[in-house]
Amino acid sequence: MRFIVLTLFPNMFEAFVNTSIIKRTIEKDICSIEVIDIRKFTKDKHNRVDFPPFGGGRGMILSCQPLAAAIDFSIEKLKSKSKKDVDIIYLSPRGKVLNYNLCKDIASSDKNYILICGHYEGIDERIIEEYNVTEISIGDYVLTGGELASQVLLDSVIRLLPGALTEGSLDEESHTNNLLEYPQYTKPVEFRGRKVPDILLSGHHKKISEYRKNESIRITKKYRPDFFNNK
Repeated sequence: MRFIVLTLFPNMFEAFVNTSIIKRTIEKDICSIEVIDIRKFTKDKHNRVDFPPFGGGRGMILSCQPLAAAIDFSIEKLKSKSKKDVDIIYLSPRGKVLNYNLCKDIASSDKNYILICGHYEGIDERIIEEYNVTEISIGDYVLTGGELASQVLLDSVIRLLPGALTEGSLDEESHTNNLLEYPQYTKPVEFRGRKVPDILLSGHHKKISEYRKNESIRITKKYRPDFFNNK
């Protein structure tokens, strides 16, 4: 799976693509991430990419020309390397909220993706209409830009790609079965008077499995009761 990220701040991705699981997944050729600077595509003589909104209002809007040119370049680049369809995602606070199922849908799709990192007060609406852009939010809050949001999306999707993690790593983590993950413990057995539950030291795998399931249900009811209400 190939990703192209369109941003005004490409340096924000230097550590991201060279760290931990993301780096290893790229090295395995399971995915690729290319970061492209939108500003390089502007034709404005002052190298501007943003202008005040028509109709008044605070802030600046990322204009059509440089962003469209960056998108066209990215589509052509992806198509030259693969026959897969290309979807465009704009990280936006008004988009549908990213969740585990949406991440799975993206990870299992036979597509490549362009991610647009907005800034200022957003992007020109005509870009969204012209390219049938999908808007995705990572939560009900506003960030100063889409770079962090795009990294959240990339990380949550890439780890679901086949071969990205060791086999079985995804089987019992939070959200896999519409439950949050059970509490985890490691050495030492006792820390500041708090002991690891005896059942986890028993070696009785069936009872441990039952305990963990019950704990997942308890934790989910405590922190995310909406998971049960939506069933």
